[in-house]
Amino acid sequence: MNYRDYLQKLIYIVINPIIKGMISIGLTPNIVTTLGFVGNLVATGCFIWAAWLFKTEAYDAHRFYSLIGWGGFVILFAGLFDMMDGRLARMGNMSSTFGALWDSTLDRYSELFTLFGISMVFIETGEFWLGVVTFLALIGSIMVSYVRARAEGLDIECKVGLMQRPERVVVTAVMAIVSGLTANMAWLAGGMILIAVLANITAFWRIAHCYKELKGK
Repeated sequence: MNYRDYLQKLIYIVINPIIKGMISIGLTPNIVTTLGFVGNLVATGCFIWAAWLFKTEAYDAHRFYSLIGWGGFVILFAGLFDMMDGRLARMGNMSSTFGALWDSTLDRYSELFTLFGISMVFIETGEFWLGVVTFLALIGSIMVSYVRARAEGLDIECKVGLMQRPERVVVTAVMAIVSGLTANMAWLAGGMILIAVLANITAFWRIAHCYKELKGK
């Protein structure tokens, strides 16, 4: 059992009672997926608000960093919905092909929006190159998911790599929270650099994996 499976089992122990409550009140996986997406939109709003605040005469450092920290906290909270929707679908026997499509689509939108918001923070605070790095992190994040989707269309299981979606969500959220608490954007910058490097490596790692699988066939 790898570390992701072990952590997943621990989290399921915590969220299973919540899932049962959702089933009892009639919540569907698609509603939970949508709520998670809305949470990521709120996080994006926090980042954009912080970027806008930096350029105004009403700029207040405490408020600026509070918005960054809250953005990270909301991303982490929304990530729980991303885990719960799949668990709800399985436990409530509500799995559907459209549900899988809806989940994957909103996952991509969530990453696009949140990383865009972070990129705006760096650009508006004069850190142009960190804005570029964040955009590279966004590209890597999307390509990791794209390669997996394309591979599965070719009947290849493709879950290899170091920076999959759960890891990206945790790194983004935790680094934003720490930056907010310490009033130091270096933490968030480090998180974006880490994702930009490892996500793009993961994308090419998956391409290499698919090449080997197809060559074997």
